[in-house]
Amino acid sequence: MNDAIAWLSAQGLAVPRGSEATELAIVFGLIVAALALGALAGRWLGPPIEALWRRRLGHHAEGIGPRVPFVVRHGAAALLLAILQAAGQWPPLAAGLIGFFLGAAMARMAAQILRGLNLARWMAWSVAFVLFVAIFSHSIGGLAPINNTLDSIGFDLGSWRFSLLRVIIVLVTVICLLAAIRLVNRLVGHAIVSTSSFDPTQKLLAQKLAGIATITLAFFIGIDLLDISLTSLTVFSGALGLAVGFGLQKTVGNLIAGIILLLDRSIKPGDVIVVADKDIGWVNKIGVRAVSIITRDGKEHLIPNEDLMTKPVENWSYTDRNVRVRIPVTVPYDCDLPLAQELMLRAAAESPRVLDMPKSNVWLSKFGEIGIEHDILVWINDPESGVGSVRSDVLNRLWLLFRDNGIVLPYPRRDVHLVGTPASD
Repeated sequence: MNDAIAWLSAQGLAVPRGSEATELAIVFGLIVAALALGALAGRWLGPPIEALWRRRLGHHAEGIGPRVPFVVRHGAAALLLAILQAAGQWPPLAAGLIGFFLGAAMARMAAQILRGLNLARWMAWSVAFVLFVAIFSHSIGGLAPINNTLDSIGFDLGSWRFSLLRVIIVLVTVICLLAAIRLVNRLVGHAIVSTSSFDPTQKLLAQKLAGIATITLAFFIGIDLLDISLTSLTVFSGALGLAVGFGLQKTVGNLIAGIILLLDRSIKPGDVIVVADKDIGWVNKIGVRAVSIITRDGKEHLIPNEDLMTKPVENWSYTDRNVRVRIPVTVPYDCDLPLAQELMLRAAAESPRVLDMPKSNVWLSKFGEIGIEHDILVWINDPESGVGSVRSDVLNRLWLLFRDNGIVLPYPRRDVHLVGTPASD
């Protein structure tokens, strides 16, 4: 043992002896106790806090919810280690040991939070590494040597200094602001969804406006934190204006059109719409760029917001969800017409999706080539379930009623007269 201590001393390493060794052992024991208490806190307090988080935020808690026990674990350990670090004047080796585990706990907690907010893995661990280095360096003598070294790696461009230190500061600031935007959007979004004073369209509009306000506020906070003068952005703002005027014209137009759609509430989630007489479906989501429409085939169509402002749009559920469905039927000329019309009304009345009020009706529309053409007019109040199934159900029932009552559906016939053919022998 003495030989090992002598060899370490010969290498220039300070070996604690006597009271210093005892103090170091005590500090190490306290660090182990802090880590153990953090693990117990994560096991005991983590699940209840996670349940509370999910109950308060609902689906907005996804991502960060399962990581709450780990955040509590590392956060509790970091808090205890911070108290231990501030409790007294520790010798350099003990202070470095505390700083190492404190930096590791803070780094793990930051990584769990950032990953829970669905940030990329490299972003989370980059911030965690910078945080660990900063806390550990502070505990063993300060950040000045590291800052000076990182700042020396770079170059000057006019009044600007581009260095590795500047790049790290910008990167960490941007990542933290992005995480803050996502967290605030989740909290505000859940608060808006939970309120009962807004209808679905107003809630969606409030969420989008809150998101825009959060991004704008984060932008100005970032400008202030990075000490960037707004006057230096004059050229950038001019270039941005040109980009909006040329390349981003459609994007900005779709954004404004989406806000207008939400403001006038002409189209809202859940409506059944027809765009340009071809795209039929119910509105699933109104996004920043496009409206998501799901058809009866399960296909999701993304229609630009601007198209909904410039093209003809039928909204089957704008003021009333009742929709009239027209079902064409042709009967032969020699049938009992009053009976056929009565059977048409009966088939419509027996269909489960057809409403009793307004009443169904049968119109004689035309004397056609092969028969008398009618339109069965029925009303439904669930257009999102499609209109083809209603036609099919009514026509199937009418087929059985016609068969039972001896009414045969007409079909095209042609009489061919041969003129001037030679007589056969």
